[in-house]
Amino acid sequence: MSAASTSPNETWTTRSLLRWMTDHFEAKGVDSPRVIAEMLLAHVLECDRMRLYMEVDRSASEDERTRLRELVARASHDEPVQYLLGEGWFFGKAFAVNPSTLIPRPATETIVEHLLQALRGEGEPDSQLIADIGTGTGCIAISLAGLLPGAKLIATDINAEALELALSNAEKHEVADRVEFRRGSLLEPIADMTGDFDAICSNPPYVPDHEWDAIAANVKDYEPEAALRGGADGLDLIRPLIRGAGALLKPGGRLYLEIATCNRDEVIKLAQLAGSYEDIEVLRDHEGLDRVLSARRVINS
Repeated sequence: MSAASTSPNETWTTRSLLRWMTDHFEAKGVDSPRVIAEMLLAHVLECDRMRLYMEVDRSASEDERTRLRELVARASHDEPVQYLLGEGWFFGKAFAVNPSTLIPRPATETIVEHLLQALRGEGEPDSQLIADIGTGTGCIAISLAGLLPGAKLIATDINAEALELALSNAEKHEVADRVEFRRGSLLEPIADMTGDFDAICSNPPYVPDHEWDAIAANVKDYEPEAALRGGADGLDLIRPLIRGAGALLKPGGRLYLEIATCNRDEVIKLAQLAGSYEDIEVLRDHEGLDRVLSARRVINS
């Protein structure tokens, strides 16, 4: 759809735009070119993707084509489609995203799934207190609040812009009255709440230095590096979380931390050495990768 590819009398329809974008993205080596094309066009036309195929001969206006060209140019340089659209999906809900936060991913849904199962198995989960450390978009805390209507959540982050975004997501999903946002590093904002929590969960920065070069360009070049890299071995933030969470959990309280697959054995060892936990294991995500440390605060210590 460049000036060289169009004639004064040419009409650009949904069908031809999808074909052009798909071919363009394939030539640029963009992952899932057809899906990206559908998402961008549906965004510009303000419709769902299914309607694109119900109105294949719909003509695009000059303004729509201009907006689409800008998005296609950015996507061609690996900018994540979630940032282009301003939202990403997590646990069936749309969350506003921006470059101050990580994009929510299916792997992190593993935390929500297992925490819900654990709490519901213990009875009366709606009265429980949960902390989400390094909340980012707020996707974990907000999803839990929506599924546990009586639960109270405290979500922390060191980034003020991320907390502002998370609050707007909580308001959008109508749980802002039950999710309290606090600014600070790791467990500092809740350090005085000894023995109060039924669960503490986190998706902290955990990419080790030796894996950084292999990170995809659409992640490494656009998402906040501080929210991704976890130090030389990927455990700089996981160590203090494991050490400190035990004192904040009630007996039997749950700890869930997203980790790098390569650190499976090391995080199990760290949890064992902490002396505060039992039922220690690493859970697999949707792709079958070792992804989430799960541990339970010892009941009789």
